[in-house]
Amino acid sequence: MHNGKPHFFVGIGGSGMMPLAMILAGQGASVAGSDRSLDSGRLPAKFDALRSLGIDLFAQDGSGIVSADQVVIASAAVEDSVPDMVQAAKLGCPRMTRAELNAKLFNAAPLSIGVAGTSGKSTVTGMIAWILHRLDRDPTVMNGAVMKNFVRPEAPFASALVGGGDLYVSEVDESDGSIALYTPHVAVLNNVSLDHKSLEELRALFGDFAGKARTTIVNIGDAESAELARALDPTRTRTFAIDADADLSARNLTPEPFAISFDLEMGGTTRRIRLSVPGAHNVANALAAIGACIAAGLDADSVCEAIQGFTGLRRRFELVGTANGVAVIDDFGHNPDKIGATLDTLHAFPGRILALFQPHGYGPLKVMRRELVAMFAEKLSAGDQLMLPDPVYQGGTVAREVTSADIIADIAATGRDARHIPDRAAAAAHLAAIAQPGDRIVIMGARDDTLSLLAQSVLDDLERNAVK
Repeated sequence: MHNGKPHFFVGIGGSGMMPLAMILAGQGASVAGSDRSLDSGRLPAKFDALRSLGIDLFAQDGSGIVSADQVVIASAAVEDSVPDMVQAAKLGCPRMTRAELNAKLFNAAPLSIGVAGTSGKSTVTGMIAWILHRLDRDPTVMNGAVMKNFVRPEAPFASALVGGGDLYVSEVDESDGSIALYTPHVAVLNNVSLDHKSLEELRALFGDFAGKARTTIVNIGDAESAELARALDPTRTRTFAIDADADLSARNLTPEPFAISFDLEMGGTTRRIRLSVPGAHNVANALAAIGACIAAGLDADSVCEAIQGFTGLRRRFELVGTANGVAVIDDFGHNPDKIGATLDTLHAFPGRILALFQPHGYGPLKVMRRELVAMFAEKLSAGDQLMLPDPVYQGGTVAREVTSADIIADIAATGRDARHIPDRAAAAAHLAAIAQPGDRIVIMGARDDTLSLLAQSVLDDLERNAVK
């Protein structure tokens, strides 16, 4: 699909850009790129991994764009004023967005599975990837997160698989509207809730996406998705839900601190399944993945056996370690549904929650203000403590109409213990300093891979404190 043309990725280290670059390189294309994080010396291991795949990396100063034959792919965070983009315009290079390139690959596949929804996309994509791999279907997979099942010394950032089979699996993004570019054979609709767009926009985007598929797998346990399902052709729709009647139903959930078991009722049979990832939200994710794989033609019993070997994604309720009786968890939670699911999973077991949430932008804070405040007021318990540093900022012009301090003031007014410390390192150090045995510290946020380093620093602080 790359037609022998060289591709240059501006922002190649991004969670959506890196796996696409890996897929093209794995298919034999000439791939190069640049990234702000590379220029600033952040996350060197990520860029070493790209170099090991034969991908050339350049400073983001225009030096890597030397020919009008290069196809330039730019991430959403890259402005036209960036030197690479200026040089691409000067040379007349053809340009594509990340989503346009991914959709081109996806739509050309003989069998495509697209995973949509405000929450759970990466996990469902990873579950499907593992099932297909385990059952020797050799899929190509584009994921926005590192799939722990596929991490090896030579593949430390396994957010993509390059397969030789007929299947292309990808999560598809609604936040920029690019979900409209995809025409899936099998579509998954996890849930619909506020994140980047209004509910009216989301209903239209998700509804159109689901309506194009040969088979759509829909979570009718989610009210918005259930409403969209009513407009779909029932002969091409398969439903799933927890503790409710559906084509795939999960009942009798038995949670563990880092796992969960349930009864799967499907086609008149009941199977007991144990997942190696925790939380009711992951049961819903598993139902979606099982439904999608069966719709793609796989044997139901084999699918149910395979999913139990899924070990999770990096930064999805990932246990970093335990020190002095305090567990440190690294989590991607960044919208009300995701954060609420993480807090529910933690509250299924005793212990205080000390949470740090770094917002992923000022725009999302404005859109989600009311829902974030309501969620934290409901989900935080007495004794829990929430810290909000300032949002991640990657450059460019942003309107700072709603800040972390505004959110904290709203939450504190509900009686919850919520505090604003602008610097995230200081906020994390505060949590480590007040932690006691039995506490769980969770570091949450998106669009910033260095949050994993922050979580590790909290564990390091706890270990030093234990020695004192």
